[in-house]
Amino acid sequence: MNSFYFAVIKLKKNFLSIIVILFVIFLCVYSNQNIEAVKEGLSLWVNNVIPSLFPFFIATEILCKTNFINILGKILQKPVSKLFNVPGEGVFPLIMGTISGYPSGAKIVSNLKKDKILSEEEAERLISFTNNSGPLFILGTVGVSLIKNKTLGYILLISHIISCLIVGIIFRNWKKEANIEKEEKNILKKEEKNISIKDFGEILGDSIRNSIATILNIGGFVVFFSVVISILNSSGFFNFTSFIFKKLNISSDIRKWRNRWNYRAYKWC
Repeated sequence: MNSFYFAVIKLKKNFLSIIVILFVIFLCVYSNQNIEAVKEGLSLWVNNVIPSLFPFFIATEILCKTNFINILGKILQKPVSKLFNVPGEGVFPLIMGTISGYPSGAKIVSNLKKDKILSEEEAERLISFTNNSGPLFILGTVGVSLIKNKTLGYILLISHIISCLIVGIIFRNWKKEANIEKEEKNILKKEEKNISIKDFGEILGDSIRNSIATILNIGGFVVFFSVVISILNSSGFFNFTSFIFKKLNISSDIRKWRNRWNYRAYKWC
């Protein structure tokens, strides 16, 4: 019994190393499939991710360096504070995250946290409902391409936004008792950022550099998980899970539920 216990402890300590070694082995074994997966991941990143996100990243980086967020925070302080228990500046990542989609909301919340406009607890509350799918993905990819129903795409978009707001209201009391960095944050809120035309070139350069770093990180994740999915597919993992689902009748239950939902949505539309 003790030997089994120590074996489990040793496995836990070396679990990450074992996973990485297996990953490297599968990279070599399924090299042809992985190369194709990398090409597809890079194509997705270049053709879809960069055009849809990079301009928004630059715009939000510039806005974060101006006085716009402070002004917006002062105007919307009361309703945002009552609904979500966050400062008025929290509405900015909500708006931009809803318009531009993943991961703009999370990036803006991170910037506000670095600038100490938000405390750690307020950032945690905001991140729960500001990192959302954009309308281009829900209406274009899901509504038009997958479901072939634009009306249903609008229904999904509206329900997605409403559900995010509900999540924000539910998490409004998350770590409510915490009061970290409050005085420092309030001082920074009162400071106004006055930017002249001379400063704009430097701000634009910094915004582009930061946006490039962010978009490169996203590209790395896209390519990495494309390879992971390729390995799982080539190794038969998905076929194995599909076989298990069939034995447990999970797939048939999901199919029945999906058909029932599609029929109701079709009648409602």
